[in-house]
Amino acid sequence: MSCCHYQSAGDGFESAFTVDASRVTFGRGCLAELGDRSAALGMTRVALFSDAAVSRLEIFQTAQRSLRDAGLDVVTYTDVRVEPTDESFKQATEFAVAAKPDGYVSVGGGSVIDTAKAANLYASYPADFLEYVNAPVGAGTPVPGPLAPHIACPTTSGTGSEVTGMAIFDLLSLAAKTGIAAPALRPTEALVDPDCTDTLPSQVVACSGLDVLSHALESFTARPFTQRPAPGPGARPMSQGANPWSDLGSREAMRLLGRYLERAVRDADDREAREQTMWAATLAGIAFGNAGVHVPHAMAYAVAGQVRGFHPDGYPGSEPMVPHGMAVILNAPSVFRHTAQTDPQRHLEAAQHLGADTRGIGPEEAGAVLADDLIRIMRAVGMPNGLAAVGYTEADCGSLADGAWPQQRLLQNAPIEGDKPLLESMFRGGISYW
Repeated sequence: MSCCHYQSAGDGFESAFTVDASRVTFGRGCLAELGDRSAALGMTRVALFSDAAVSRLEIFQTAQRSLRDAGLDVVTYTDVRVEPTDESFKQATEFAVAAKPDGYVSVGGGSVIDTAKAANLYASYPADFLEYVNAPVGAGTPVPGPLAPHIACPTTSGTGSEVTGMAIFDLLSLAAKTGIAAPALRPTEALVDPDCTDTLPSQVVACSGLDVLSHALESFTARPFTQRPAPGPGARPMSQGANPWSDLGSREAMRLLGRYLERAVRDADDREAREQTMWAATLAGIAFGNAGVHVPHAMAYAVAGQVRGFHPDGYPGSEPMVPHGMAVILNAPSVFRHTAQTDPQRHLEAAQHLGADTRGIGPEEAGAVLADDLIRIMRAVGMPNGLAAVGYTEADCGSLADGAWPQQRLLQNAPIEGDKPLLESMFRGGISYW
């Protein structure tokens, strides 16, 4: 840890940080513990959330069987939309209101976990949909109280949603992603079973793994917590900036991904690589759940929200979509070229964790070195060559900047001050890389 990175900025600024995390059980086969763990939390009637694809897999049957063997009443909701919208969140909430569960279980990727979080919230504390949505898009009203217990069982090694208090969705009226962020949304427990990733297509492993990578990088390079104004009692945000706790998870996640991600994408039978990639996802999720992410994620929400004709291999359906991890990583090299000036040593350290040779590299080259190594990884796992490869041109950069600008919760977590022209410049820098 760089001591100067956390040097106090003086009176009126933050001097402490908070560590929050779900209870995590990690390891092959732990999904079979679901029923006993749900019963221990007092659940009797469980809303089991999944999507159409996962609900056809053996892992879903394992979860359902474990719940029923524990004597629990199970009602299933398998209509979760991949890349959820405000409308799909509302539909899930209608199910939850009618089903009246006293606990929630989510078996799936981030879309499933986030949908269960939203259904739990709005069924527990009904309100106008935008009431809890992050400002300035919504009112950002705090969640009034505790939610029903929720056990999250991720089936992809990427989003980290199982250990964060965030639920992300597409707001259809704005053609942009936004979300709800509140500590109460954080799942009560997470069962992280690497067996769940054995059947994932390589493109899904690549996209979700690159989301993990950017979680770690963004948490590691976020504005330090000591550079935030001190909040009032109990008002410290979840995205509190880089801190010693988040650094621990970020560093190890980057090291693991630099070593195992390419293997996990290339060979579905490489169980060690898939397991280590999922462990990296858990570590990075805990890190960004306490530090927060910044500009690449803010830009990604516009990229995903304004997509016109692109649809990736390995994903269900045919409607246009840019998977979240892909949308994030397409912006990342351009962003880190700009942010490196704020702490060149930290950016060089990140590149080194990912596998770059930084010997003899001066601080003025930090951004280029990190960006080049990200591009190397992108190419190795089959990512598109920048925004142009998913249908955007330089003429779109203005509208993309407009779409990213409302993500102030993320942009204010960045180590650099920005405006729309800077965002537009960073989008332009991500049009193509090779």
